[in-house]
Amino acid sequence: MKDKVMPSLVLTVICIIAAVLLTFAHEMTKDRIAGQKELKFSKSVELLFGKTETKLVDLKCGNDEVETVAVTPDKKTVIQVCTDGYSKDGINILVGIDESGKISGIEFVSLGETPGLGSKVRDEADFRKQFIGYGQSPVDIDAISGATYSSKGMEHAVETALDVYNANKEAILGG
Repeated sequence: MKDKVMPSLVLTVICIIAAVLLTFAHEMTKDRIAGQKELKFSKSVELLFGKTETKLVDLKCGNDEVETVAVTPDKKTVIQVCTDGYSKDGINILVGIDESGKISGIEFVSLGETPGLGSKVRDEADFRKQFIGYGQSPVDIDAISGATYSSKGMEHAVETALDVYNANKEAILGG
């Protein structure tokens, strides 16, 4: 009987200790991680619109892919979208929308797509320029050869940002 209970007891104690250590590590690092995410967001916004202040908008848009919505004092909007390309949640971008409601730029927060193939959606400026000027979905762009899933993921991310902006424009700009 003792031979059957002892391994289960030891495993339970190990699991409890591991859970406590993981909880402790999470508590110690969560503020630092949040600070780094905020810094990365601010730097990406700066690349989109230059040095400016942003105000986060508390928007419940019902879309899990939209992570952050922010607006500048001059009514430019930034929508952070994290969606699938070839990789699960591989595309994390900021879509800049100007005061007229049209896309003015796209910046990457992170990209988890295949280096050399899917990463072309970030590396090829001509691909990103195709999105500039759109104000409504659907967005019709030319995909990058060899990076079809990543291209479609980018298209979906931009369309998501436009849909959220157009459906919640008053709340975003007035919020």
